[in-house]
Amino acid sequence: MTNRRGLLIILSSPSGAGKSTLARRLMEWDSGLEFSVSATTRAPRPGEEDGREYHFMSEDSFKQTVADGGMLEHAHVFGNFYGTPAAPVREAIDAGNDVLFDVDWQGEIQIRNSDLGKHALSIFILPPSIRELRRRLETRAQDSEDVIGKRMLKSWDEISHWGYYEYVLVNDDLDETEERLKTIISAERMRRIQQPVLQSHVRNLQTQFEELT
Repeated sequence: MTNRRGLLIILSSPSGAGKSTLARRLMEWDSGLEFSVSATTRAPRPGEEDGREYHFMSEDSFKQTVADGGMLEHAHVFGNFYGTPAAPVREAIDAGNDVLFDVDWQGEIQIRNSDLGKHALSIFILPPSIRELRRRLETRAQDSEDVIGKRMLKSWDEISHWGYYEYVLVNDDLDETEERLKTIISAERMRRIQQPVLQSHVRNLQTQFEELT
């Protein structure tokens, strides 16, 4: 039995709020932190490998996995199915490893309502302002003005669901937000439910007490 059980760390934000950078920094901070690899029914793109970017599945296989309860969360997006296989996540947290998820608010709800939801930690990252959010999207120079406009419209829908999350951080300073994230994760790792060895330790204390009395 491991000293602690792993966390399901759900990190969500609108595009441009800094989620990807923060996730990368968390992975650098703790080498034991695993990134959840999603399953999808879309075809692999050039350079993608099964099990690295995604677990590539047929639609029939994906639907059967969902029917069997094998997906923690799933969604249908632009004609393809995406989801999180439950088995590797369960194996990771039973081994004491935390798993990092990049999902939206709908995925967050499904994970928290799953049988592993009691081990979930959900954090939403807010931008300091809408103007700053747009500036960050423009600075990345990855998208056209039309795409940026669509991302901005989608961002408000995502922001409007901030109340579903346990923790909400305003990313006005990347270094400070990173430190707050580390503090939250370190504290949540110490929750009673995350420490399965506590029960046997207390039983040992009881035995020692009875021997003395």
